Amino acid sequence: MAGALTITKEFHFSASHLLDKLPAWHQCARPHGHNYIVVMELSAAPDALSEAGFVRDYGELDTFKKWVDETLDHRHLNDIVAFSPSAELLALWIYSQWAEEYPDLVAVWISETPKTWAIYRGTGPF
Repeated sequence: MAGALTITKEFHFSASHLLDKLPAWHQCARPHGHNYIVVMELSAAPDALSEAGFVRDYGELDTFKKWVDETLDHRHLNDIVAFSPSAELLALWIYSQWAEEYPDLVAVWISETPKTWAIYRGTGPF
């Protein structure tokens, strides 16, 4: 059987940032904040599921939630990362921080507003 089974889990944090590579007149060049949503997307082939039938037990993502709460929530992201923290680069950075811990991680989604998403798709388990 070809294909994959995918699970997602959503996490929330509030943080400020500014995008320092933009012209001074751009609204995102000024300090501002977002109520971010991060979605972790994990996948496995049907024959690679756990004995319980899981891609991964959602409870195993509690470590990620704790990291989000301690590292990102109510912080100024420019003080946390060494790059201009766009949603796209945050998705890539989070993926790179967690791909080893979660080898079944295939994508990280970041939302800054209800209508916008940036997605980094890594190599994952396939």
